[in-house]
Amino acid sequence: MTTSVAASTTVHHGLAAHEVVLLLGSDPHRGLTDREVAERLTRFGPNTLPAPKGAGLLVRILRQFHNPLIYVLLAAGAITAGLGEYVDSAVIFGVVVINAVVGFIQESKAEAALEGLRSMVRTRAKVVRDGHERIVPSDELVPGDLVLLEAGDKVPADLRLTRLVELRVDESALTGESVPVAKDEVVLPEAIPVADRHNMAYSGTLVTTGGGAGIVVATGAQTELGEIHRLVGAAETLATPLTRKLAGFSRILTVGILALAAATFGVGLWRGQDAVETFTAAIALAVGAIPEGLPAAVTITLAIGVARMARRRAVIRRLPAVETLGGTTVICTDKTGTLTENQMTVRTLWTPGDRYEVTGSGYAPDGTLHDSADAPAPVEADRALRWSLLAGAACNDAALTHEDGRWDVVGDPTEGAMLVVAAKAGLGVDRVAGLLPRLATIPFSSERQYMATLHRDTANGTHVVLAKGGVERVLDLCDAQLDADGTVRPLDRATALREADDLAGRGLRVLATAMRPATGPGENRPDGFGEDSLAGGMVLTGLQAMLDPPRAAATAAVAACRTAGIAVKMITGDHVATATAIAGQVGLLDERAEGAVLTGVELAALRTEDFPEAVNRAAVFARVSPEQKLRLVEALQARGHVVAMTGDGVNDAPALRQAGIGVAMGHSGTEVAKDAADMVLTDDDFATIEAAVEEGRGVFDNLTKFIAWTLPTNIGEGLVILAAIVFGAALPILPTQILWINMTTAVALGLMLAFEPKEASIMTRPPRDPDQPLLTRALVMRILLVSTLLVAGSWWLFQWELANGANLTEARTAAMNVFVVVEAFYLFSCRSLTRSAWRIGLFTNRWIVVGGTVQAVGQLAITYLPVMNTIFGTAPIGGDVWLRVLAVAVAASLVVAVDKRLRRPRS
Repeated sequence: MTTSVAASTTVHHGLAAHEVVLLLGSDPHRGLTDREVAERLTRFGPNTLPAPKGAGLLVRILRQFHNPLIYVLLAAGAITAGLGEYVDSAVIFGVVVINAVVGFIQESKAEAALEGLRSMVRTRAKVVRDGHERIVPSDELVPGDLVLLEAGDKVPADLRLTRLVELRVDESALTGESVPVAKDEVVLPEAIPVADRHNMAYSGTLVTTGGGAGIVVATGAQTELGEIHRLVGAAETLATPLTRKLAGFSRILTVGILALAAATFGVGLWRGQDAVETFTAAIALAVGAIPEGLPAAVTITLAIGVARMARRRAVIRRLPAVETLGGTTVICTDKTGTLTENQMTVRTLWTPGDRYEVTGSGYAPDGTLHDSADAPAPVEADRALRWSLLAGAACNDAALTHEDGRWDVVGDPTEGAMLVVAAKAGLGVDRVAGLLPRLATIPFSSERQYMATLHRDTANGTHVVLAKGGVERVLDLCDAQLDADGTVRPLDRATALREADDLAGRGLRVLATAMRPATGPGENRPDGFGEDSLAGGMVLTGLQAMLDPPRAAATAAVAACRTAGIAVKMITGDHVATATAIAGQVGLLDERAEGAVLTGVELAALRTEDFPEAVNRAAVFARVSPEQKLRLVEALQARGHVVAMTGDGVNDAPALRQAGIGVAMGHSGTEVAKDAADMVLTDDDFATIEAAVEEGRGVFDNLTKFIAWTLPTNIGEGLVILAAIVFGAALPILPTQILWINMTTAVALGLMLAFEPKEASIMTRPPRDPDQPLLTRALVMRILLVSTLLVAGSWWLFQWELANGANLTEARTAAMNVFVVVEAFYLFSCRSLTRSAWRIGLFTNRWIVVGGTVQAVGQLAITYLPVMNTIFGTAPIGGDVWLRVLAVAVAASLVVAVDKRLRRPRS
C-alpha cells in the first residue's frame, strides 16, 4: 500500500470518503499497518498540541534583571567595586542575585503547574490497525488511521467520517454551538465554514450520541484546534495593571534617585569637598534611596498569593495576574459549568394527575420526589409517574459512571438526567434492565425528534413500547393519556402543552414520555418493530423538566462580587430562556432594569455608538457568537474596565487573551483556552473566581503596605546624607550601614507584610480605579511624613551623641539604630493603612513577631560583636542611648498614629 499522504491543506470535506481513503493511502476496513504507523509518526510527529514556545533559560534568567532600579543597583555595585569598596559591592550584587533567583524560581513553579494541567487531558483512542481494534494513546495517531467513535468519546484528531449511525457531536469547544451537531457523510462545498462541515469530526470535540468511524486527516498542530492554538500563541500578552504601575513607579523613582545623587555630588563639589569622598557619598545616597527589597517583595508577595489561590483551586500561570484579579471591575462568566453544575438535573415531573418536585442536583442519585404537599411521591401507586420514570430510564442510551467518588454520565446529558431521577425513585439502571429488557430500538434523530424502544415486561410476560422526546412530537404519537390509577383516558393535548410551556418559561428543558402495550402485527418481535406502527397509538405518561442547576456556592459568590462593586455578566451561547432563568436564580438580574438581557441578534442590530452603553447596562448575553464575545470584552475595556473573562472552548481563546485576566476551566477547558488564560480553575466553579478576586485584593493591599513601609527609610537615608553634604558635616550613617539596614530590614521586617491576613472589609470596598496610581496622595503624604521623622530623629540623636562626648563611630551606631527601630515600630502601623495597629491584634500575623525578633538579634550583633564592628564601622553603645533611640521611635509612632486618625475616612 502506498503511503503518499496528502498535504494538510487538502480540503477533505470536499471529497468523497473513498477519495480521502485513497489519498491518504489507508484502508476503510483494516486501517494502517504497524509499519505504516511508525513511518508516519516519524514523518508527522506526535498528535499533540505544541507547548507554547517559551523563552530559553538564559533569556529567562536575564529577564529577572530587567528593571530600572536593578540597573541602578548594578551600576552602583560596579562603581563601588571600582573604588575598592568590595564589601559594599558584594552586598549590592548579593541583593540583586537574590531577587533574580526568587523571581526565576516562582516563574518556573507556575510553568510546572501548567504542564501538570496539560498532562491531565491526555486521552486514548480506539483505532483499527491491521484489521484489529486497538486502544492507543491519542498522541500516537497519524494521518490515515481508522478511528472508531462512540458516545462519550473525545474526538482525538481531525477525521473525515466514513460511516456513522445517528452520530451527534458537541462542537461547542471549537465553534461555540451549544447544541450537538448531527453528522452525515455527504460531500460538501470547499468554501463551507467549519461549523457546517457535517462530514467531519474535529479534534477536541465530544461525541454525545451514536457512533461511527473516520479517517484521520490531520494531527497535532495541523488540526483546526492546532491552527487556533498557533494564532492565539502568536498574540501579544497585554501588560497587567500591576506591571504597568510598577514599571512607571520604578522609572520615576530611578530618575528621582539619580537626580538627587547628582545634586548631592554637585553641592559637595560646590562646597569644596573632596571629589572622591563626595562621589562616594552620592553613590551611598543612590544605594540608600533604592528600595532593594521591592523586586523581591513583589515576587514573594505574588508567590504567596499564588500559593493561597492554589489552595482555593485556582492555578496562576502568570504572577502579575494575582494582583490583576484584585483590580477587576467586571467579571464576564460563562454559564455552563461555571455558574452551573454542568450536570443536567430533572427538577419537575408532571403527570396527567399531579406534579412532583425533585430534590438533589447533578448526576449523583441522591434526592427525593415529593408532591405539592411535600409528601413523598407514591412511585408504586401512581402508575403514570412510574411509567414516565421507566420510559425515561429504559428508553435511554446513556450510562451512569462512578469513579473516584464522582458521578458522571457517558452519553447525552438529558438522558443522564432521566437515569438519575429514576434512580432517586428506586428505579436504578440494574432494576430497570431486569424489569424491562430491551429488544429493539428506533434511535433518536433530528428529523424524528423522539426515541422509541421495544421491551419485554418481565412482570407479566408481555411486551411494551416506550418513547421519549420533544413534547409536540411525542404528543403527535399519542391519542390517550395515563392517570395515576392506571386508567387510560383520551389525550388532553391543550393541558399538556400548557404545562410544557409553563415549565419551559422557567428555563427548564421539557421532554415528554409515553408507553403502550406492543399489540401491533408482529410488533412483539424485534424485526417487526418499526416507526410506522407508532403514530397515534401511544399513551402519554408525563413530562420531565430539567435544567443544569446553579452551583451551590454561585449565588453567594455573585452577591459577594456585587457587594465588592464588581459587575458580573453572563455570556453564553445557550437559549435566552435558560440563561435568564439561571441568571435569576444566582442573583444576576434586577427585574426592574431595562435591557438587562440581550441576545446575539440584538447585539448585532445595535448601532456602533450605542453598543458600549448597552453592553455596560446588560447583565446577560444569550446566543452569543465567539466574535461577539471578543467585541463585548473590547467594549467594556473601552469604558475603562478591568475585565476578567472565563471560557473553556477554543472559540473563547481570543476573548481570554484580550481580557485583563483570562480564566480557563481546568476540567472542561481545552488546551487552547488554558494556554490563552492567565488563571486556570481546577474545579470550574465561579465561587473560585470570587475567592481569587479576594486573594488578589489582599495581594495588592500587602504590596501597597510594603511600599508605604519601605520608601520612608530609603528616602530618609538619602536625605540624611544630602543634609550632611549641604551642612558640611560628617555622614550620620555610612554606606555599609545603609546596606545593612536595607538588606536586613527588608527581609526580616518588610517581607513579613506579605503574610499579612486579608482585612475583614476587603470585599466590601469598591474596586480600585484602574487609573489610580500605585501610591495615592494620602500615602505619599504619609511616606514624606515618616521620612521627615526619620531624618529629624537620626540627625538629632547623631548630633546629641557627638555633643555629649560620644565618638563619631558611636554616634553613627546610634543613628543607624534609630532607622531600624523606627522602621520596626512603623511596621506595625503599616499592617493596616487605615486602622489603628492596636485594633489589628499583635498575633494575627505571627511572622511579624518572628521577623522583629530576628531583626533585634541582628541589631545587637552589629552593635556589640567586634567582627561586625570592624566590617560595618559600628561600636557598642550604652543603655541610655537605647532609651533615646526608643524615645525617638515612640514619638514617631505617636505622630503617625495621629496622622492616620486624622486622615481616616469618616464612616
